[in-house]
Amino acid sequence: CACGSSSSTPAADTLVMGTSADYPPYEFQYLDADGNMAYGGIDVSVAQYVADYTGKELKVENMGFDYLLASLQKGEFDIVIAAMEASEERLNAADFSDPYYTDYPAMILIKADKAGEYTSLDSFSGKAVAAQTATTKEDIVKNDMPGANLVSLQVVTDAVNQLVNDKIDAAVLDGSVALQYEKSNPDLKVASASDELGAAEPYCVAVQKGDPKGLLPSINATIAKLIADGKIEQYIADAEALSDQAIG
Repeated sequence: CACGSSSSTPAADTLVMGTSADYPPYEFQYLDADGNMAYGGIDVSVAQYVADYTGKELKVENMGFDYLLASLQKGEFDIVIAAMEASEERLNAADFSDPYYTDYPAMILIKADKAGEYTSLDSFSGKAVAAQTATTKEDIVKNDMPGANLVSLQVVTDAVNQLVNDKIDAAVLDGSVALQYEKSNPDLKVASASDELGAAEPYCVAVQKGDPKGLLPSINATIAKLIADGKIEQYIADAEALSDQAIG
């Protein structure tokens, strides 16, 4: 998938996906076999399936998560797919499709050598806990981790790097993302206190408020088909196999 300028209006024969490609296994950048930068991940595969179903060419635009819905409303994208839940606040800014996937519940990533210190959510009182800006993970830190000091960061990889370098004490991530980092970095571990966090909310595709392009019916039909065909399981396996090549 090509990455072009987000300043132009989407062409009729393309489906432009806005995403924040710093979130393996959902969306990330990697070098393909020819050494070219490409986009991969569960959400990119979902978007490609929607594009194929509607007879369009997929184009991926990458930007910070907290700008995605504003850019969608400006017409810079056709859709946003970015492991995004249809929260009450977001429903004021966009319309959402039927769910296409529900992740593990959110998890708290910590340094492995400090696992014994974080056995409950109360253990994070006074600690610096990162979450990606404008995500529901910020709400978890503020509402479910009493006394924790929220550190809002635009890019997830920055949060992980700061955790590795002991600049923060923990990071709250979607479950699959936290497990991916735990798997790839022996210095990191999912805190046992994660079990106290609530259930996961499903991910949906966002379109402009009011769906002026009439995309939702075909998107919902596509989602129903890809779920019935078991495509999500395939996309998860493909993304996890490719995640080790993620850049950033």
